[in-house]
Order: sequence, then structure tokens, then C-alpha cells
Amino acid sequence: MEIARAAAALFVRQGLRGTRAEDIAQAAGIAPRTFYRYFASKEEAVAPLYAAGAELCIQAVRDAPPGLSVPEALRHAVEYTLSPGVGVSAASWEWVRTLIRLADASPALGKVWAEVCRMSESALAETLAERLAPADSGEAAASAAHRDSAERAESAEDNVARPPAVPPHLRLTAAVAGAAIRVAVESWATTTYPPTGPDGPATLALRNLTALENYAWPETSPSPGS
Repeated sequence: MEIARAAAALFVRQGLRGTRAEDIAQAAGIAPRTFYRYFASKEEAVAPLYAAGAELCIQAVRDAPPGLSVPEALRHAVEYTLSPGVGVSAASWEWVRTLIRLADASPALGKVWAEVCRMSESALAETLAERLAPADSGEAAASAAHRDSAERAESAEDNVARPPAVPPHLRLTAAVAGAAIRVAVESWATTTYPPTGPDGPATLALRNLTALENYAWPETSPSPGS
């Protein structure tokens, strides 16, 4: 994360094109070979920062009061993580704006952003599976989600496809919710509006979720074989 922050600071200050991996290593106080031990390119260096925001939102869904429905839990997470001063500081949001703009302008950085979003959708689907599991099977749901993550990692190593533990309808729900939030953040990043107020990322995301109120949000635990 220290390397990621150093990379982001340089990208914001002097641009992506004007920053080398060696510059990031120097700013982070490490040798170039150490940099490449963690990241294959300068663009990949900011992946932990992209992922940190998504992880905050997913954790907020996980920590939302158990009595909340799925859309209510999502709104709770948006209000907590996308409101400046609550989940992320206003100053950090300006960094977010620049990094999102750079991802839109650079195919290499855009690929990093897209991969983080894809992985975040999978993590959100697992979290929803945990929330919707019957109370007496919470440990089983958590175990299934953990097993799914482990199997996906193992599959990536041996290229063997394995059946997912999270049902397809929850993966679709996570993709729909993730897109509503991602589009809000990306749309805000193209403007000069402050991160607070009626045009901030939190307001835009809540507006997108409201537009999806007719979506068939899951309200009960997945049925066997679903």
C-alpha cells in the first residue's frame, strides 16, 4: 500500500506518462527490483488503492444491520463509503477523481481498474450470500464463500474450471449493484463537482440504486439448486 500511495501521488502530480516505475520506487524508498517483486508495471502499482475503496464498501455491506434488505444494505454502504469525511476524506476523493480519469485515458491503467471492479463484484456476491444465508447456517455460508475464493485462486493456477459456490442470481445482483456504484463514481470523476452535495458520488450512486428499485433484489436465502 505504501508503494501504491507513492505511485498515486506521482500520477496525480506529474501524470502517468511522466512517471516511471523507477520514480515510484524512489518515492517509496525501495529499490526498483523490489518494486517489480510486487508489481509487473507502474500501472499495477495503484491497484491496491482502487481495491481499498471497493473493500470498504463491501465491508460496509457486511456490517450493515442484519434486518436491512439487500437494497437497504447497499444504500447503507454507499452512504458510509462514498460520503467524504465518513469512509474516505474529501482530499482523498480528489485523488480518486484523478486516478479514475487516468484509467479512462490509459488502456493499461483502465485494464487494472476493470480487473479490480471484476474482483470486487465477486467479493460482493460472496458477502450477499453470507447475509442471505439462514441464521443457523452462517458458518456454512462463510465457509462456502471462503472455499469459493480458494477454489478460484487454485483454478487460476491450474486452469481447471470449478463450480462456483455463490449462485448465479447473486452474482448477477452483485454485478448490477457494482455497476450502479461504479458508473456513479466514474460519472462524477468526469466533472469538476465537489465530492459532496447533489452531484457527489454518493448522491449519484444512491440515485442509480433508486432507479433499480424494480430490480428483483433477493430477499430470502437462496433455494437449493438455484
